[in-house]
Amino acid sequence: MTEDDARETLDSWASLGVRTDIPHPARVYDYMLGGRDNFAADREMAERGLQLVPEMRDSSRGNRDFLIRAVAFARDAGIRQFLDIGTGLPISPNTHEVARLGHPDARVVYVDNDPVVFMRAEALLADDERVGVVRADLRDVDAVLADAGRLLDFTQPAALMFVAVLHCIDDRDEAVDIAGRYLSALAPGSYLVLSHSTDEFAPERTHQASAEAARRGATWVPRGKDDIRRMFNGLDLVDPGLVLVSRWRPDRDVPARMADRAWSYGGVARVSPGGPPGSSLGGGPRDRAGRR
Repeated sequence: MTEDDARETLDSWASLGVRTDIPHPARVYDYMLGGRDNFAADREMAERGLQLVPEMRDSSRGNRDFLIRAVAFARDAGIRQFLDIGTGLPISPNTHEVARLGHPDARVVYVDNDPVVFMRAEALLADDERVGVVRADLRDVDAVLADAGRLLDFTQPAALMFVAVLHCIDDRDEAVDIAGRYLSALAPGSYLVLSHSTDEFAPERTHQASAEAARRGATWVPRGKDDIRRMFNGLDLVDPGLVLVSRWRPDRDVPARMADRAWSYGGVARVSPGGPPGSSLGGGPRDRAGRR
């Protein structure tokens, strides 16, 4: 591609409201996984992060593999609808492909706030009536649920997925609250699939990488295991609980060689009747103030 072609491409994205000068988590993740839907700002942030925390690439791959295994688990447990929050750019196999293995009736709604993600996913899935794509900020819970509710039936069990996305929320308590508000819309028998970067293995390096992201206008806040566990809002996790993503029900008896370099914790929890202790999950979504 010539310099003029590259400039024309950037201008075309800018005309659609895409900030190519600020890194976006979905595009940084895409770069980490070897994709091409990213810009110089995304690549620069990713490379700086890798200088400080080379394990980031293993974490990205580990999260991706965790998603595939967790979706297969929910599918085999009888779940036929999935709400994938912060989906990122379409990479195969994705949630709808795994969910449909043996069950072509499965329905999936993808949610992301990046215009590039939205346009790529919408074009890819335009003819698929059982897959929806919502362009929204995950913090706009009511709007996301309203849009997703056009395809998903929240009176029936569903899988709610926050894979490698809640570390993009700066405030720890807000991340817990966001997950709880989505959970409030789910029927008993639903599942929460969640993974999150951790700072436990190299605090100094990961905090420096987090500060570098903030300096570039992005948010990446790795947290400790106890803080991540709180995001399950008191739900009981299925075995093996909250573990490094590569150690959550690996395909082989022994996890992959680089399993311990995937510095993200992941787990899956089931929504039982009555929801977690001290809550009233299953009673419908709440407004921004927490009212029903």
